Amino acid sequence: MADENLQPVFQIQRVYLKDMSLEQPNSPAIFLEQDAPQIEVSVDVGAEPLAEGIYEASVAVTVTAKVNDKVAFLVEGKQAGIFEARNIPADQLDPLLGIACPNIIYPYLRSNIADMITRAGFPPVHLAEINFELFYQQRLQVLAEQAAAAPAAVEGSSTTH
Repeated sequence: MADENLQPVFQIQRVYLKDMSLEQPNSPAIFLEQDAPQIEVSVDVGAEPLAEGIYEASVAVTVTAKVNDKVAFLVEGKQAGIFEARNIPADQLDPLLGIACPNIIYPYLRSNIADMITRAGFPPVHLAEINFELFYQQRLQVLAEQAAAAPAAVEGSSTTH
């Protein structure tokens, strides 16, 4: 019975839309433009503990559409989920929260973003699939590079009295 208590547990408690905003600073004139919009997308992920073995993971996306350097729309969305993760080895918890959880949350956010853009009067933007494992590895590499650069910056800035 004691062995059962040490079994790894990973469960979705809830998935929810945490934040959504839309800006159309050049409407209605932007609807008269004939040129195709240029779309920019930025993505960020995050996770934080809520209680013992309970975590909130989130995916945030910003979609900006411009026509001739005028913003047609800007949509920001943040989808989150509450996950139970107990008895997970420490070296596996961060990848779980940074890869598996975003993979679960992201389809909901994609749908909400497309819906928001459609409701704004524009054709929907269907966000591409994201390889969150690659995204996670890239984030780790950037953090490692920043950590390597930080001691050099501190050493270079020392002063003598």
